[in-house]
Amino acid sequence: MLKVAVFDGNERVMFFQKESNELSWIQDVFGQYRLEKGIMSSVKGQNKKLTQVLKSELSFFLWLDETIPVPLRIEYETIKTLGKDRIAAVVGANFLRPGQHLLVIDAGTAITYELVEAAGIYKGGNISPGLTGIYKGGNISPGLTTRFRSLNRFTKQLPLVQEQADVPLIGTNTESAILAGVVNGIVFEMDGYMDALKVKYNDIYVYLTGGHAFYFENRLKNRIFVAPNLVLLGLNRILEYNAAKN
Repeated sequence: MLKVAVFDGNERVMFFQKESNELSWIQDVFGQYRLEKGIMSSVKGQNKKLTQVLKSELSFFLWLDETIPVPLRIEYETIKTLGKDRIAAVVGANFLRPGQHLLVIDAGTAITYELVEAAGIYKGGNISPGLTGIYKGGNISPGLTTRFRSLNRFTKQLPLVQEQADVPLIGTNTESAILAGVVNGIVFEMDGYMDALKVKYNDIYVYLTGGHAFYFENRLKNRIFVAPNLVLLGLNRILEYNAAKN
């Protein structure tokens, strides 16, 4: 999935997404907007053709990798393996709430938990299956769709279940048991992280982003704020941060 956004300063003025790698959209975008700067990021590797086009059209272009400075101090030990979407989401959240302890939960294919302290260092993260701030750490857990598919794929008799609006606390048949187990398990996981972090950071501010953010918005007992565009906002912030230094 290719996602394209245009910002005017800090305001997003255009957004669309495409399933294919077809690049016919580029001339339409450049014909509509006078663009000078751009940034590209991908967890799948660099699209060389798209990169060449953007470099030829823009006066300032960034491919986001571990060498690009960001407005956070990073102390992650294996920076090359740190997901660029995680960095961008944290930068976006810190831009919205500078000087605040933050927890950023990205409910996508994987669920990531990123802790940002108010004073300035991005410390690292943990992985399990499924002005300036401090990125203190993060965890990764399987996302909603990943859990449903895993139960279906790695067992012989369990069906593939889809998310539904109504979720029981306890299932009464195989399908509802899977639905309740997966959805409630994620809810308890999210609330559990928030409860544990509030012991140390009683004023922590929680952002929920990602494709399933709105699905979980009203299922959590803790107060959260849905921000679906954190990654795009963070990429724009990284771009502006580097352009100002250029």
